Amino acid sequence: MYTKSLGLFLAALLVTGCSDKGTTDTPKTETVQPEKQNEATSTEEHAPHGSGPNGGVVFDLGKYHAEFTVDHPKHECMILFISNDEKTPVAVTATDLTLTTKETKTEEGKVVPPMTVKLVPQDETDGKATKFVGTDPGIGNVADFEGTVLGEVDGKPSQGEFKE
Repeated sequence: MYTKSLGLFLAALLVTGCSDKGTTDTPKTETVQPEKQNEATSTEEHAPHGSGPNGGVVFDLGKYHAEFTVDHPKHECMILFISNDEKTPVAVTATDLTLTTKETKTEEGKVVPPMTVKLVPQDETDGKATKFVGTDPGIGNVADFEGTVLGEVDGKPSQGEFKE
């Protein structure tokens, strides 16, 4: 009888959980470092992106928004830095960016292996550019690409993830 009662008690405990509503202890709070505080706040309140001015996917890259587009016939991809309105190009200081894609498949099921593409400025003026372009034969495959862009933007290490 004791074992059966203990079993029922444990089952009830698992179902209802252990909550002591009479505790006066203050709940633990997560401390956010001052330099990351704005980052954390903006992440929580950040609305989803629409499509960019060229019809590409918009994502966060460091403190900027960026648009990822592909020109399959040219085997070329481009990152365009844009303002918060997600339409107006913004010039940044960067010498090159590195784009890395994950393995994907075409609509026909052909495997497209991961790629690492160096993106270089295309419209540089006074050490700043809005467009960064790179080529790879794999970009000629019509597929939905997903990956990461890394680089130093305006003197700070920057990273962003995109997914078509």
